[in-house]
Amino acid sequence: MNGWLLGAGVAAAAVAGVHVIAGHFDPVRPLLASALPDVPKRTLHVVWHWVSVDLVLAALTLIAVALVEPEGTELVALLTAVHFAAYTIVFMLIAAALPGPRRLLELPQWMLLAPIAALAFAGAA
Repeated sequence: MNGWLLGAGVAAAAVAGVHVIAGHFDPVRPLLASALPDVPKRTLHVVWHWVSVDLVLAALTLIAVALVEPEGTELVALLTAVHFAAYTIVFMLIAAALPGPRRLLELPQWMLLAPIAALAFAGAA
């Protein structure tokens, strides 16, 4: 068993849960209640669900490779680590474009994603 990857998988599962539950209330409900035209509104709704599926599948992948450690575990772990690192970077770049001194705290999701990347990188080594 790879403890680093198991930690990353459990953390990713927790983030997926937070995304599904908290994300439904903020930002999905306000988005669906907005005056945006239907096509962009529904496209963003699909993207939110897409991310939900992505987070759940990434968590399951990390947990599975942590427990079974099949051939190729290191590559899967590395690619999944890069996946979460990319999510982290995107959130930080977009947050950095916000006005104000506390802009990185306006979109704090990166703080949940970065540890998953770090744990997965450690498990890939």
